[in-house]
Amino acid sequence: MTKKQANANSSAQEASSSSKQSQSRSTADEPIANNPSLAIVDSASPSITRTTEQHPPSNSHPTEIESEPTHSHAVQRASAYSVAQEQLTRVANAMNLDDDMLEYLCVPRRELIVHFPVVMDDDTIRMFTGFRVHHNTALGPTKGGIRYHPDVSLDESRALAMWMTWKCALMNLPYGGAKGGVIVNPKELSEKELQAMTRRYTTEISLFIGPEIDIPAPDVGTDSKVMAWIMDTYSMNRGYSVPAVTTGKPLAVGGSAGREYATGLGITYVTRAMLRRRLGLNLEDTTVAIQGFGNVGSWTARAMHERGAKVVAVSDVSGAVYDERGLDPRHLKHYAEETGTVVGYPRADALTKEELLELKVDVLVPAALEGQITKENADKINARVIAEGANGPSTPEADRILEAKGVLIIPDILCNAGGVVVSYFEWVQDLQAFSWDESEIRHQMKRKLLENLDDVLAITVQTGQDLRTAAYTIAIQRIVDAVKYRGIYP
Repeated sequence: MTKKQANANSSAQEASSSSKQSQSRSTADEPIANNPSLAIVDSASPSITRTTEQHPPSNSHPTEIESEPTHSHAVQRASAYSVAQEQLTRVANAMNLDDDMLEYLCVPRRELIVHFPVVMDDDTIRMFTGFRVHHNTALGPTKGGIRYHPDVSLDESRALAMWMTWKCALMNLPYGGAKGGVIVNPKELSEKELQAMTRRYTTEISLFIGPEIDIPAPDVGTDSKVMAWIMDTYSMNRGYSVPAVTTGKPLAVGGSAGREYATGLGITYVTRAMLRRRLGLNLEDTTVAIQGFGNVGSWTARAMHERGAKVVAVSDVSGAVYDERGLDPRHLKHYAEETGTVVGYPRADALTKEELLELKVDVLVPAALEGQITKENADKINARVIAEGANGPSTPEADRILEAKGVLIIPDILCNAGGVVVSYFEWVQDLQAFSWDESEIRHQMKRKLLENLDDVLAITVQTGQDLRTAAYTIAIQRIVDAVKYRGIYP
């Protein structure tokens, strides 16, 4: 190990300790009844341990995405940032990337931790902790979700920001990656308290965000209403309306048609294309299990169902339901909105969340939080294809096990990129004060996703790499090229 690497490792240990101390404290979906059918038109310094041997390609990222299961193996859950670093290092080895560039890409550009008070409904004052991380700005302003969840941490925000950098670069969007959030269970707050917390958090991070700096979007525990509060707070502090400061907003305040379902529809587009091109399968002939029934999971279920797939199982934070004949996602969504969970759905059998992951299906869509498929459960996975609806749902160790079993993994930065693509469209529309119709949004999203899918498949044919390595290679090379042309300031 070089001296520089040793220093980086020491720094990482200190950052990890600090992050753990800051973590000591600990989604709502929009109604879908009035939405058109989706069937109409086909959404601190890191540790750098670079090995000299070439590892096998690694296959291991809504949402912007979104659902919220708890983790039965939470104690054993790997650091998301460590997973992101390992993925980057393995691809850097395959690319023969120089050490200086690897170190540059491993380190977030900016990190902000804020502690702020909020007056609760009973007039008590409660302190909250929030984060915002900008990973890279070589291609443009940063882009990434805001998450409200008890497990939000600096470690998680760093990882998700890094994954957003690769996703934006792979989609050829003029963005770097960002992420942030507040340590909170939003379901425990009244709407008044949630709004007050959101507005204070927005004010605390206001120097970090803006249409030309960093554009937040919804993630776990946040929705279009939260994005409207953030936009309004930022605008009040500026003295004029700034709709382009966030995406995923309601249509009435500068949102884009199609943004709500973009991630789920995009997962369906990419999965359908990959099934045809890699396995010779039609979506209509496949069975699907979906982990997570928040925004991403519910829209993915609906989009796949409307295109002929049989969605046989769905889970949420409380449990899972199964029907070998196929579930009706719209009816299930209505039931979940009434009861607060999919558990007890009268038209299905009960499963545990772990059993859902182990079902023998054609396609498994992990659309919950990161770190769901690990070395502990990867060997029990029986799906032919894993379509990553969440960010970082699989660890590198799990990837290697799944690859040995012949499982095809569609990586997150490709599979669930529909959300950020339509967020980009929303940002452009807000900057121009000119809106596109819904059919144009869907057409352009599909075109962008499938064009970049073609680029990834071309790399796999040329190099024999797995899909994740190919996708990362394209994304990282685009950032490296930008850095070389821009130079290092001063």
